[in-house]
Amino acid sequence: MGAVSLIPIRPGAHAGPPDAPGGQSSPRAAESERRDAARNRELLLRAARELIEECGADGLTMATLAQRAGVGKGTVFRRFGSRAGLMMTLLSDAEAKFQGRFMFGPPPLGPGAPALERLVAFGAERIGWVLEYGELARAADVSAYNRFDVPAAVLWHRHLELLLRQAGVTADPWLMAGALSVTLEPERILHSVRVHGVAPARLVESWRELATRVVKGA
Repeated sequence: MGAVSLIPIRPGAHAGPPDAPGGQSSPRAAESERRDAARNRELLLRAARELIEECGADGLTMATLAQRAGVGKGTVFRRFGSRAGLMMTLLSDAEAKFQGRFMFGPPPLGPGAPALERLVAFGAERIGWVLEYGELARAADVSAYNRFDVPAAVLWHRHLELLLRQAGVTADPWLMAGALSVTLEPERILHSVRVHGVAPARLVESWRELATRVVKGA
């Protein structure tokens, strides 16, 4: 799909007639369309964030977003594909900041600390991240692909694998990274805290113990 204005500038407006022969828009018109598309995307995301603040992630549906933004539901689906796609878009900034901290930030989460210390710090940071953004993450994790194969998930799985290798773990670090990541899944963490009353500090300490046993047992 090309970059078009999904929310008309005025009722009944479209991207506009072609400015060049052959039905093709001029470069200036194409640039205007891209700006409109970016602006309209941000308007939809702003409305989505407002709904989450008011109703929580469960209250954000494609229909409620369309109503809040004053557009048709089809417009929202064309922009984000699905509710999970919308949630993943809302998560993108938070994921990018998290990635920046463990890839380039100060130790012990970032480079410069021993592998085990970085592993422990990663889990503690991720638990805090889930407690802040877990509702969005849970809503986005509706398929195996969204949970395991989107770029963000692949990146931090590889990061765990690399830390395990650096720590001297030889018992299939790829699978061990997957096993560790299970304990950081949003659904599991939120259920532990909300249903069983587990304190976040207890989750962090359990992660520390688990990571240490995995590395020291290598």
